[in-house]
Amino acid sequence: MEQLTLLLIERMGILLTLAFILTRIPLFRQLLDRDVHLGTSIAYSLLFGLFGMAGTYAGVVVRKEAYLPAFWIFSLQPHEAIANSTLVGVVIGGLLGGPLVGLGAGLIAGAHLYSLGGFAAWPAGLSVPITGLFAGYVARFFSQERVISPAKALFIGMFAPIIQMSLLLIFAHPPELVRTVVNLIGIPMVLTNSISIAIFTTMIHVALKEEERSAATEAERAFTIAERILPHLKQGLTPQTAQAAAQLLLREAKAAAVAVTDRERLLAHVGAGADHHLPGEPVGSDLDRRAMVSGGIETGLTRESVSCERKHCPLHAAVVVPIREGDSVVGLIKLYFRRPQQIGKVQEALAKGLGNLLSNQLTLTLAEKMKGLMKDAELRMLQAQIQPHFLFNTLNSIVTLIRINPDLARHMTIQLGVFMRLNLKLTASPLVTVGQELNHLNAYLEIINIRFAEQFVVRCEADAGVEEALIPPGTLQPLVENSIHHGLRGKPNGGEIEVSVKRDGGRVAVVIEDNGAGIPASILDKLGAMPLESRDGNGIGVYNVNQRLVSLLGPSARLRFANKPEGGCRITFFIPHRGGEDA
Repeated sequence: MEQLTLLLIERMGILLTLAFILTRIPLFRQLLDRDVHLGTSIAYSLLFGLFGMAGTYAGVVVRKEAYLPAFWIFSLQPHEAIANSTLVGVVIGGLLGGPLVGLGAGLIAGAHLYSLGGFAAWPAGLSVPITGLFAGYVARFFSQERVISPAKALFIGMFAPIIQMSLLLIFAHPPELVRTVVNLIGIPMVLTNSISIAIFTTMIHVALKEEERSAATEAERAFTIAERILPHLKQGLTPQTAQAAAQLLLREAKAAAVAVTDRERLLAHVGAGADHHLPGEPVGSDLDRRAMVSGGIETGLTRESVSCERKHCPLHAAVVVPIREGDSVVGLIKLYFRRPQQIGKVQEALAKGLGNLLSNQLTLTLAEKMKGLMKDAELRMLQAQIQPHFLFNTLNSIVTLIRINPDLARHMTIQLGVFMRLNLKLTASPLVTVGQELNHLNAYLEIINIRFAEQFVVRCEADAGVEEALIPPGTLQPLVENSIHHGLRGKPNGGEIEVSVKRDGGRVAVVIEDNGAGIPASILDKLGAMPLESRDGNGIGVYNVNQRLVSLLGPSARLRFANKPEGGCRITFFIPHRGGEDA
């Protein structure tokens, strides 16, 4: 018995070498991913059935209490049986593929075992499909595991030869010969089959870890590729950006060719077939249309799916990755291969990861663009509320001056035209320089000095170097206007307004002071924080200015209001200085 056990272990070493080779086969790797249906079940049944037949050939012929070490076994005499490893492949097939694969592999291996003859041919052949079916149903109890653990496989593997020995004892004849043979081969078969099944499942776990490492590597590669492509695609799908993206993908994705399209036409094609896949061609293959409609990865494994009219085109397979912005497919990335066999799980995982990363990032970019457009629209609405306020007051003054001083009215109209022309230039951008804003304020003061010639003076003081700091256009004019119409309302003469723009560390401090009546305590903490409607309109323009400062420059740029002890009001806010980091 000891010598038979050692001989079976030696034979199993050869069989497990075949098992290791089997774990390298792509078809077997697909089985690990549970990609099992009727068609693949037939292929897997054939695969594990052949493995079971190899286990039969690796068996040892037994005659009563003796055995023959011959390797290749073509037929058995009526008084002979075989100590075999047929059950190893069949049990593994059932554990991985389920009852259908276990039964199919068992029928193939069992029929082969029966065809060899011998006194145990019928019960031995019957035991093989029964064992495969049993292993398939047992695997369902461990369906939460991707592959059953080696320890559990060892335990299940013990039952497989026990079932076979039981059927031999029940159905084989003559009984004396059967008992003698079972006593000789029973324990060696239980030991070698169970250990072999456990080792086989260990190999499968190793293969799975390799798959996981490959998937992690491909995910990282997809992230790297997406990171490099995004700067091009964010500029929009144009022939130039598509060409740059396609060339980068060709280097990184290890495909035969790469194409980038929009929804209607081919924008770029690099790699094999570039001599006849030319930019400008319409996008119209069934594969492309399916990808655009479904928004998911589509794979074509035939030359017809590539939809090339050139007879000798080297591209025979493709993976199509849709480029999505939000819920819309805006284009396609097509990875071409020379043979369908080159498209495996790794390539599909790379394509899926690349598609998801690109689509998510482009969707975020679209959301940021929409947010920026909404903010810009909101700011322009606020600015539109400020400008009419000043314009109406000025037009009313011109109407009055036309009656009493036509020349001054004409001069004021010219100055208003200069102001509005300058205003249109400034409002084309969300931010302008302090120097431009001060010029804008001076144009405003030219008009105000005509309206309030003897009532007040406005002095502006700015430090050297602050002119390049950025500020929302039309910020200073509404604040000075507020001081004139509210702070100095009760002063018929002697009014003073000072505008100071000075460096304050890494920022610029803007201070507007007047010597007027100040701000009522009841609204001091509300001014700028909310629109305050009153009879004279105080608060709306100031609120709009504050909203624009906060929206464009952050909360630290908000307006701060205070009453001066000697009388009057002080408005302060801070804006970043372009050279602040050097301060």
